[in-house]
Amino acid sequence: MSLAVVHSRALDGLRAPEVTVEVHLANGLPSFTLVGLADTEVKESRERVRAALQTSGLEFPANRRITVNLAPAELPKESGRFDLPVALGILAASGQIDAARLADFEFAGELSLAGDLRPVRGALAMALAVQREGGAASRTLVLPVESAAQAAQVGGAAVLAAGHLLDVVRALLPGEAAVPLPAAPAVIPGAATAWPDLREVHGQSAAKRALEIAAAGAHSVLMVGPPGSGKSMLAQRFGGLLPPLTRDEALESAAVLSLAGAFTPADWGRRVLRSPHHGASSVALVGGGSPPRPGEISLAHHGVLFLDELPEFARASLEALREPLETGRITISRAARQADFPARFQLLAAMNPCPCGHRGSPLQACRCTPDAVARYQGRLSGPLLDRIDIQVEVPAVPPEALATAPDGEPSHVVAARVSTARERAWQRQGGLNAALAGEDLAQHAALDAASQAFLKNAAARLGWSARSYHRVQRLARSIADLAGADAIALPHLAEAIQYRRVLVAP
Repeated sequence: MSLAVVHSRALDGLRAPEVTVEVHLANGLPSFTLVGLADTEVKESRERVRAALQTSGLEFPANRRITVNLAPAELPKESGRFDLPVALGILAASGQIDAARLADFEFAGELSLAGDLRPVRGALAMALAVQREGGAASRTLVLPVESAAQAAQVGGAAVLAAGHLLDVVRALLPGEAAVPLPAAPAVIPGAATAWPDLREVHGQSAAKRALEIAAAGAHSVLMVGPPGSGKSMLAQRFGGLLPPLTRDEALESAAVLSLAGAFTPADWGRRVLRSPHHGASSVALVGGGSPPRPGEISLAHHGVLFLDELPEFARASLEALREPLETGRITISRAARQADFPARFQLLAAMNPCPCGHRGSPLQACRCTPDAVARYQGRLSGPLLDRIDIQVEVPAVPPEALATAPDGEPSHVVAARVSTARERAWQRQGGLNAALAGEDLAQHAALDAASQAFLKNAAARLGWSARSYHRVQRLARSIADLAGADAIALPHLAEAIQYRRVLVAP
């Protein structure tokens, strides 16, 4: 009898708990048994491992009883990431490589039938887990080349890259016969693709101003206007107003994207713009499934989530956004397990004012009845509208304005003001204005007597909730930061109030 132990990692939400792969060889009827709450993809590794070993010229102990245990047993395991550790465990248990050398490494990788290593999801999450554990006892990660390039973005975790099973076997040979694996170099991103320029949108000065305020304070925005007025163009240019991600933000964003296989090292540090179709289900938006996977709100973490044709989304999908908009996180609960994903996204949404889209347009008459308009706008619930900071009208642009040269300021000029305003907020309160709450809101968004009386009167006349009242305060604080003012003045507050009046929450 012989036993070998190999270390790997599973995925549990954004966590990457350690998994011990135990391989036991014994005499008896030939068999290959895999236990430890393994999903179908993991169980299929038996055939991949068998073929990979044989085509690579290595011995597969076909006449022995092979038992593979993935511990801990209560942790679900999925995907083909355990192919490589299972193969190495069999080689170590059969004496083809030195089992003692496996203790210093953690392995993950899917094997092809020819022994090539294919990338796996969640490489960044694995590297982050190793980094957090740290210390002298931390192990070196051995990953497929593409996955290793992602994991190398995390400092403090040693990562080696392998392209084939035989590369790993040669690195584990005893003494001077070993051929070390190369370290995975951190990819230096090239020149990022430039965002489209805000100046290319003709007219729409009010909407551009609203986006500038939203960028300065990380506020959510709903744009309301007829088809072709420029709502989508404005949303596609919003990312150009935001500052680059910090290293910690870039790591968090990349780690979530890597869970869905949507991260490439060349996009390191670039804010994400996710724009799902309005047919997306609530699971696609907020996450779910078995095992739980991140949804669009998590893939847009530290980025922008643009929902075009907002009333066309299913009601359940929109209502699922309410808690993440407040908390910046989403917890997916199932009978057997829970998964927690970050979801600190900035929401941009767009909609027509009515079913035909031309209500209030000077260019084309609206043919919708008042009841039809009410039903259409009523698809957005009051609690959801209450959580959107800015509602701005995007009117139709007359043909004579379209024929003129682009007007307004270019994106880099607006972005400079946004960066200055954000820096003021960070120096004052250690965060952005959209996150102000409780005592911090009272302290940093304080109003003088005249402004407070004005806001109270507006809230009473418009029937605002306490949430709307406080969101106007946060908006006013962002407007004051853009103006370079230390305190909120009456003009800042008056402008903020205008952004809560396009749609009345039903």
